[in-house]
Amino acid sequence: MLLEINLQAEEPIYTQIMYQVIEGIAKKQLKPGDELPSVRSLASDIGINFHTVNKAYQLLKQEGYILIHRQKGVVIHPDGVEKASEAFYAKLRRKVRPLIAESICRSVTKEEWGMLCMAIYEEIAPKEEQ
Repeated sequence: MLLEINLQAEEPIYTQIMYQVIEGIAKKQLKPGDELPSVRSLASDIGINFHTVNKAYQLLKQEGYILIHRQKGVVIHPDGVEKASEAFYAKLRRKVRPLIAESICRSVTKEEWGMLCMAIYEEIAPKEEQ
């Protein structure tokens, strides 16, 4: 999987790495058990500090997307990602709420918001899951 990191973006690099790995899993480009580059290898390839990659990997591990083994390295969680729980839905609401508020301030309608969400979902979700 090729990461596209924008060093000039407002979004922190570790967040860009995290979101791109998650999107790779969602698109089925990364499958359970697939190996990811080591922290040092990925940092070297991108040309960033290894602590930045380590932070992304630790957060991905904490959220259940990857496992980190001393001998095996970094792998996409072999059991797949856990299904959405009440805690996940609460987190989702917290993250989406400010985006909806900002959208309302900028006169984005409920219909436009729904169409945008559907378009993004269709871009990411594998065709068999739509």
